[in-house]
Amino acid sequence: MEEKRAIDLYGAAALVGFAALLAFNQVVIKVTSDGFSPVFQAALRSVIASLFLFCWLGVTGKRVSLPRAALPWGIVSGLLFAFEFLCLFIALDLTTVARASIIFYTMPVWLAIAANFLLPGEKLRAVHVLGMAFAIGGVVLALSDRSNGEASLAGDILALVGTFGWAGIALVVRATPLQTVAPEGQLLFQTVVSAPILLIAAPFFGPLIRDLGPVHWAGLLFGAIAVVGIAYLFWFGLLKIYRASSVASFSFLSPVLAVFFGWALLGEHIGPAVLVALALVALGITLINRK
Repeated sequence: MEEKRAIDLYGAAALVGFAALLAFNQVVIKVTSDGFSPVFQAALRSVIASLFLFCWLGVTGKRVSLPRAALPWGIVSGLLFAFEFLCLFIALDLTTVARASIIFYTMPVWLAIAANFLLPGEKLRAVHVLGMAFAIGGVVLALSDRSNGEASLAGDILALVGTFGWAGIALVVRATPLQTVAPEGQLLFQTVVSAPILLIAAPFFGPLIRDLGPVHWAGLLFGAIAVVGIAYLFWFGLLKIYRASSVASFSFLSPVLAVFFGWALLGEHIGPAVLVALALVALGITLINRK
């Protein structure tokens, strides 16, 4: 088996770009929610992403094997995907990009806690516990800071709940027969299963269309194709080249860049408490991803 490489200049640039894309996508989701209701936007994104992935598989001629044992777990991952993004899209509609991103990107914390009990060889060490303490402290600080008028406790809590769905997907992929399915197949499970669920749920969360314009269609296509379709497949490709621990170590950049984009593009107020929370979460994620 070929040993995977440590991060080189190309890998570092690619991972910084991927983190920036994910961070920018938080802004896109919030802006696009002015045209499509959050849950309807999430549903359409899954529909378009599914069509894109089917087309991509057809053009490349790549076949995805779906073992029978993986089928129920693929459905579970799709249910978790729907839950994750239903929570996140509503959270971004209610609270700021900065706050939602700081809270949402604590996923490695909850994954590490669950893996400690559910996955062999994933026992927590002192450095991981310290990282969790920092990250959880950042979340508590972010939740307790109500000084910003744009802050929404409901939105903050939904961002936190949504990240549990994300951690659940990671656990399912790592601990069940779904791990034998190619990344394209795993992603298809998530988009295809989540699409009808979100479409059914969308009318229960208010009018589907708001003040719709071209920028909202552009945002929808960007999220479905550039992020869910192309960027995620690119990230899976990076995992085939570089060590997973090295790739994961760049995850702290996404909340940092999301806070910056929220301030620079949306004019969000970034108070001292938010900056301290961001620093704690970023430090915590870095420590948790250490070997």
